[in-house]
Amino acid sequence: MSKNVRFKKQTTGSFFGSFLYEQVIPRNHFLVKAKEIIDWEVFSRKLLKWYRISESKGGGNLPYDPALLLRILFLSYLYNISERQIEERVTFDLTFKYFVGLGVDEKAPDHSTLTYFKERLLLGGGKSAFDELLREILKQAQNKGIQFGSIQIIDATHTIADVNTDKDKQRKKGGKRDKDGNPKPPASPRDPDAAWGVKHVKEVKNIETGKIEKQKECFHGFKSHTSMNAASDLITSIVTTPGNETDGKQFIKVANKDNRVKGLDRHRTYASDKASDDGDIHEYLKEKKYGNAVKLKKTRTAQIWQELKDDPKHRDGVKERYKVERKFGEEKQGHGLKRCRYLGLTKYHAQTVMTALAVNLKVVVAFMTGSTLKGYAYAGNCVWSDST
Repeated sequence: MSKNVRFKKQTTGSFFGSFLYEQVIPRNHFLVKAKEIIDWEVFSRKLLKWYRISESKGGGNLPYDPALLLRILFLSYLYNISERQIEERVTFDLTFKYFVGLGVDEKAPDHSTLTYFKERLLLGGGKSAFDELLREILKQAQNKGIQFGSIQIIDATHTIADVNTDKDKQRKKGGKRDKDGNPKPPASPRDPDAAWGVKHVKEVKNIETGKIEKQKECFHGFKSHTSMNAASDLITSIVTTPGNETDGKQFIKVANKDNRVKGLDRHRTYASDKASDDGDIHEYLKEKKYGNAVKLKKTRTAQIWQELKDDPKHRDGVKERYKVERKFGEEKQGHGLKRCRYLGLTKYHAQTVMTALAVNLKVVVAFMTGSTLKGYAYAGNCVWSDST
């Protein structure tokens, strides 16, 4: 880190820091282990590439270390609470305050500081800034001895936009009158990036006709196209799109993004559902010499497809595919991915990556120390490397 960059000094090294914390906080607490295992200072150096801080002059207040702000934002995702609520929790909860790096006598930064923090990252690095944070956690996990298995699972989940669609429809239509009685002109949609998409299609029997009909269940929002390592239970790459994008079209983008993750098996197998049963995807997997565990449609009856089904890599990959659904459920139920926190596709990407950071760190801490969050038990199948 540049010697010219200075941050606001905390009182963690005083009586209000380590001494009091050691008397109160149990050493096996999840957040204590999370602080010890991860090298958070690395994030300060990485964040500075986009988080351009000018040296304070003339007695002005020094800025907070960006890694401290990242830890506060991380806590809001880990415990699924708002950024307004996290300000109060960090101020009054000693375990939160210890994890963040504040002294007992210090107040948490104002929640608006987190907004400014996110905006600076997105302005400086866009989606890539958050992607690099995810890759750093994966790198540190491997340095601690966790190895990836050979099967990657690609699938997509949806997130509902922070929009009241009925009111949004009325706003776009216009017609309401202002205080002077004049009709209001049509307004822009609350979230122009969000789009209608299909959750799933199910077959139902029409009571009147007795025929089987296809019924679509739709949503308004975005999609997170995710790659997860089946053995380690770690999310490795994410591509985000509006809700109307087809899942299969993002498969290759997600797989290519995995190439930037160090430590993945060069001849890994990719598993996915029938939405990825596409000629271009099959050709891509063949060209890259990846194993093909894409679940095939019923219409695939030719001999070439039967041979693929009989391939041990295909069978093993298909069996592992359910794990990503479990992960999506964890992200939605425990960490707020069911609904968008922010407006816009870029900010949605930040939300999905921060959610992935939260669930990944739960896996790493639980696997290495046995310390877990309440209601969470490690369910992965990581293996230690010989170096540990």
